[in-house]
Amino acid sequence: MSRTAFSVSVAMAAYNGAPFIGNQIESILSQLKEGDELIISLDPSSDNTEEIIRAFAKRDRRIKWLRGEGKGLVNNFGNAIRHCSNDIIFLSDQDDLWKKGKVDIVLSYFEDPKINVVMHDAEIVNEKGERRFPSFIEKRGCCTGVFKNIFKNSYIGCCMAFRKSIKKYIFPFPENVPMHDQWIGLVGEITGKSVIIDNVLLYYRRHEKNASAETHSNIRQMLRWRLGLAGSIFRFTVKYYLHKGRRQK
Repeated sequence: MSRTAFSVSVAMAAYNGAPFIGNQIESILSQLKEGDELIISLDPSSDNTEEIIRAFAKRDRRIKWLRGEGKGLVNNFGNAIRHCSNDIIFLSDQDDLWKKGKVDIVLSYFEDPKINVVMHDAEIVNEKGERRFPSFIEKRGCCTGVFKNIFKNSYIGCCMAFRKSIKKYIFPFPENVPMHDQWIGLVGEITGKSVIIDNVLLYYRRHEKNASAETHSNIRQMLRWRLGLAGSIFRFTVKYYLHKGRRQK
């Protein structure tokens, strides 16, 4: 299946992103085709992020932006994803940079109809774009597997894309899920297949204002999240296979 057979949506969550969001939008738009779209959900911000987004949207009709509810990162991404309408949905942070060829390489994996989620590797950089580590996958020890990713998450949204067809399964995000990307990756594994590829297709910027922290929560909170996530995955799996069994009769 060729690149033109897939339409692309990009879901971006934005909040106080003025220092970096312009460069990120440019790196995304350079890889989108006519008919693709960049959906930006902007939580109430105290800097000029909105003005930057408005200026880009006036110049490029592929950009559609909407106001977030100010209820945090997961809710903001959910708002953007819900408004995505194309075949393959890419997730995007506001402060990274997409490397050339990212979209075409990722889309090639969706030629396999069993694959629902693709995650690629990233080079970790600092606020100035200087390399901190050459491979997120190596640093994190990423791999697929439902049980493994309940207890130690490999999935990172800025490196992920998934089929629109699994939107009906990922929503609503369970209240006990710490991050949307972990849930999407696991749903992808249960409903088909999630793959992690070693192509380094992103400059993953880490700085003091990142919305997603590098540090871990306390042990009690981590345990509570894992137990809650395990319960949600179990309930989803049972419901999914019961429904699948009824359809096959």
